[in-house]
Amino acid sequence: MFTLGVDIGSTTSKAVILKDGLEILATSLIKAGTGTDGPGRAIEAVLAEGNLRPEEIASVYATGYGRKLLKNANGEMSELSCHARGVHHLLPEVRTIIDIGGQDAKVLSLGTDGRMTEFLMNDKCAAGTGRFLDVMAGILQLRIEDLEKQADLSKQIVKISSTCTVFAESEVISQLANGVEIPDLVAGICQSVASRVAALAKRVGVKETVCMSGGVAKNGGVRKAMEQELGLNITYSPMAQLMGALGAALYAYDKS
Repeated sequence: MFTLGVDIGSTTSKAVILKDGLEILATSLIKAGTGTDGPGRAIEAVLAEGNLRPEEIASVYATGYGRKLLKNANGEMSELSCHARGVHHLLPEVRTIIDIGGQDAKVLSLGTDGRMTEFLMNDKCAAGTGRFLDVMAGILQLRIEDLEKQADLSKQIVKISSTCTVFAESEVISQLANGVEIPDLVAGICQSVASRVAALAKRVGVKETVCMSGGVAKNGGVRKAMEQELGLNITYSPMAQLMGALGAALYAYDKS
C-alpha cells in the first residue's frame, strides 16, 4: 500500500511516498510554496520518481502552511505533529527537535513514544528563520547554499547585534563598508540565527538527543553555531527538510 504526505510550506513544497507505512519509496522538493503551483509539481515529481499513478495512492495527507489548500487530500495534520512523527520514525532516540523553516522557528519536546509533549514557536519575526538568511545572502551577493562554505572560512566571528531583520540588514551593510571580511560576517549571521532559536530551546528545556529539521538544518554553519549555543551535538539527517511530509505520509497510512 502506498501513502502520500505533502508538506506545503511558505517557500517550498515537499512530498514523500511511503510503502506499507515503512519504506520511503520516493521524495520530491520544489522551491515554490503556498499559493503557487509548487504543491502540484511536488506531487507530480514524487509520483514520477515512484513510477506510480495517482489512483495507486491509498491516502493523501497534507501539512504545513498551505495544508488546507490541497484539493483531494484525505486529511490534514499540523506541521508540529508531522515533524514529530517524521523525526521519530527515522531517529527514534531524538527528544528535542529544532525546526527552522522559511518563516518561523519551532522547538518541540518528544516523549519516549515520539509524541510531542511541549513546543514553542516564533512566527512573529523573520529573525531566526530561513527568511533572515535569504535576506542576508542577498545583501552579501551570495547564494544561500554558499553560506556554509563562507562561515567555515571565518577567522573572527562578527556579532550581529540587531534583533530585527531590517536593522540587521543596515548593520551588515555598515560592516561591509567598514571592510569587514564576508566570511566573518556570514559566521556572525549564522550565530545570530542560532542564538535566537537556542533561546527558544532553552525555554522549552533541551533534552538529548537533539536534532534539527527544516530547510535551515541543511546549513552546516547554523548547525555548528547551534551546537556552540547549546553546548551539545546536533543530530542531522539528509531528510531534514522532508520530515513534515514524511510525518504526513505516516498519518495517511494510519488512516488508510
